[in-house]
Amino acid sequence: MDALPLPGPLVTVDWLAGHLDHPGLLLLDASVGPARGTLPPLPGARTFDIDGELSDHRSPLPHTMPDAERFQTAMRALGLDDTGTVVVYDNNGIYSSARAWWMLRAMGFDRAAVLDGGRPAWTAAGLPDGTPAGTSVPQAPAPGDFTARPRPHLLVDADTVAAALTDPAAAVLDARTRERFTGQAPEPRPGLRGGHMPGSRSLPFAELQHPDGRMLPAAELRTRIADRADGRDRLVTSCGSGVTACVLALGATLAGYSDVTVYDGSWSEWGLPSSRPVATIGHTH
Repeated sequence: MDALPLPGPLVTVDWLAGHLDHPGLLLLDASVGPARGTLPPLPGARTFDIDGELSDHRSPLPHTMPDAERFQTAMRALGLDDTGTVVVYDNNGIYSSARAWWMLRAMGFDRAAVLDGGRPAWTAAGLPDGTPAGTSVPQAPAPGDFTARPRPHLLVDADTVAAALTDPAAAVLDARTRERFTGQAPEPRPGLRGGHMPGSRSLPFAELQHPDGRMLPAAELRTRIADRADGRDRLVTSCGSGVTACVLALGATLAGYSDVTVYDGSWSEWGLPSSRPVATIGHTH
């Protein structure tokens, strides 16, 4: 079977609708939190469970990347082959689907794309749902032969981020809302300090999207990212728990950046009570 080529890291609902029947396509629903399981899946979609098996629950931090063996086992169970092609979506638009896409990249799988606009774009186009969850027992997919080939530089730890904050060639971009970045809004997770990493820059992930959840054109993405990054080409992205940081990573990839990494622990780690510095409006502590 010939592999299904992708037009890039982003595909439209029209492209997906035209390729749903390709035997090498694996469609994954990567919705998280309240959005997970609230709507029928798209036709043939399987669940990429970031809240469940596709996070490392041995870590005290939410949404931590599982190790290569666990990730490989989970993806084989979903039917992924090394010659397969993956499209991921979520019920919010582009929110957690970018996290699934980045995780696949971090495990050496490049033939993956995000559905532009996600589930809302599919519905707006008048395209049909799949079978509602719970109305039938879906046949388990044949196990795939996916082999994880980790790229550790695509997901980094707090020490690497601390070094990037003082690197004149790097920019650390924070995908949370500006109110959380400045410390004016409380963190949704209890026990975390408010504010941001000193030297990081605010770029809320929604600013890289149209109001309907589709990504902005590449040229506009490049302009917005370059403005916040002061023209620096090495980017480290962060957010609350490593999910929407991947929306920034997707935007940067679409914009032509090649040196991009995601802080896996993000504010769920940095914001914990510790000696790591935190800045709010006018203060660093």
